[in-house]
Amino acid sequence: MGEVKKAPTGWDAMKLASGYGRFVAAVNSLLLVFLCLGTAPVAAQTVKIAMLGDSLTAGYGVAPAEALPVRLQAALQRRSRNVTILNHGVSGDTVAGGLSRVDWMLADKPDIVLVALGGNDALRGSDPAQAERNLDAIIAKLKQAGVTVWLAGMMAPRNFGPEYAQAFDGMYKRLADKHEVALYPFLLEGVAADPQYNQPDGIHPTPKGVEVLVEKMLPFVLENLDKHAASVRRPARP
Repeated sequence: MGEVKKAPTGWDAMKLASGYGRFVAAVNSLLLVFLCLGTAPVAAQTVKIAMLGDSLTAGYGVAPAEALPVRLQAALQRRSRNVTILNHGVSGDTVAGGLSRVDWMLADKPDIVLVALGGNDALRGSDPAQAERNLDAIIAKLKQAGVTVWLAGMMAPRNFGPEYAQAFDGMYKRLADKHEVALYPFLLEGVAADPQYNQPDGIHPTPKGVEVLVEKMLPFVLENLDKHAASVRRPARP
């Protein structure tokens, strides 16, 4: 028969116990790491906002980095909002032009579309009823696609008379009520007709004017981002 080994005693036993203790501690640490990883919250999905608009959205007369969608995105990200804003502005576009681009814009799969059209219709004195029908069609098409819609209003030049202004200005509130979408009453709030915030044409904002637009729009955008988050069961503040 072979030699029977004795159980370690004294110093040898202490070394064995110490080594075993370190092994158990290491295993427990690894298990804790895996458990934490398994239960860690998943990063919030980026909310994609598309701005469907004209030159005011496109950034006419300013650098690309100074366009309204870019500056609005930067302001939201400074407030820890996980958003991307897509610039779907085309200079000179009318509401009819925007309607023709809806399918192309939807290919980017936005979660929210901020419709900011109508300024060129008003400048040309176009029929407000036709502009309203086209804007109605845009909103209906977006809602049918399952997209959250925000609407930004415009105001007609007053030289076309009070009846024209009433018909044009009022279409945004009528459509917002009809489709139950959020309405930002006037896209150029705080900037319109103020020379210090406009380029020489008196229509398009300077970079400083764009920052004023962003400041004015932020409360509306933040509030409706929270409502959108609640509607899709996402964290309100990713």
